[in-house]
Amino acid sequence: MGTNQAWKKHNKEIRPGIHITGKWHKNSYLIKKELGSGAIGTVYLCEWNGRTAALKVSDTSTSMTVEVNVLKSLEKVQGNPLGPSLVDIDDWTSPLGNQYTFYVMEYLQGQSLASFIRQQGKEWIGVFMLQLLEDLERLHQSGWIFGDLKTDNILVLHSPPRVRWIDVGGTTKIGRAIKEYTEFYDRGYWGLGTRRAEPSYDLFALVMVFLHVFYPKRFEKKQSSSQVFLINKINAVKELTPYRTVLRKAVEGKYQTSAEMRVEVINCMYHMQKRSRLNTNKNVQKSTSLPMLAEAGGITLLATMYYLLSLLL
Repeated sequence: MGTNQAWKKHNKEIRPGIHITGKWHKNSYLIKKELGSGAIGTVYLCEWNGRTAALKVSDTSTSMTVEVNVLKSLEKVQGNPLGPSLVDIDDWTSPLGNQYTFYVMEYLQGQSLASFIRQQGKEWIGVFMLQLLEDLERLHQSGWIFGDLKTDNILVLHSPPRVRWIDVGGTTKIGRAIKEYTEFYDRGYWGLGTRRAEPSYDLFALVMVFLHVFYPKRFEKKQSSSQVFLINKINAVKELTPYRTVLRKAVEGKYQTSAEMRVEVINCMYHMQKRSRLNTNKNVQKSTSLPMLAEAGGITLLATMYYLLSLLL
């Protein structure tokens, strides 16, 4: 109830066209439109000094401070950025006298995971699994669990294609209780584990991310065994066939680290490419149309090359 009232208050006071000026740093942000609302606050697209950014505002300063500390921690993790970079944090007193805390972060423009895979092909499934698992491993090594891993919090950026997280509000210190989650991705909801922040919690959510790609309307929990139910859902998706064993083990909580799961995904991709080359060689003997026959295996190889290239950027 309190969250809904907060949203209404934000909507009344923060509208496109108004300026939010920080109390301490005096930076002024022109609000362009609302991007989304969550349990803690509302995110808006804004403009500042000719730059586009995302501004999150809330009347819960303590929670916002935690999120800012998470963003700062992620910026210290070596490798590709794990979340949007932090631009500013300040307080704001609205014209009605209400007190808010806000922070401004990098605005990431990209495409949803589902739409990218639909347009570019199933060959990218393994590539994005590897990218997410690599990022999760670095996050876990730094002492954090993502917590609220879901398709809404993931974007695919281009040139080269790479997944990025856009909301780290659910990130939780390892060992604590998950502070923010979405039922469909939450193993506790499915009765398949606790809400303790540990790597296996994120790995379960990763499975649900890829299930959601192929079940856009999601699906509800049944009275029967959730584990059997979810494994049947995985088996019903033809595009996930090469990864069935890996996804099943993640649902069953058999991986202790992201690195373990990542190694097995790499093995799956290796065997796929090996089978593809064998099939291509057999077909070449029956046809003179080499370019077309090599295309199927080439797409998977190209996707993998994009992944390797992204590690160097």
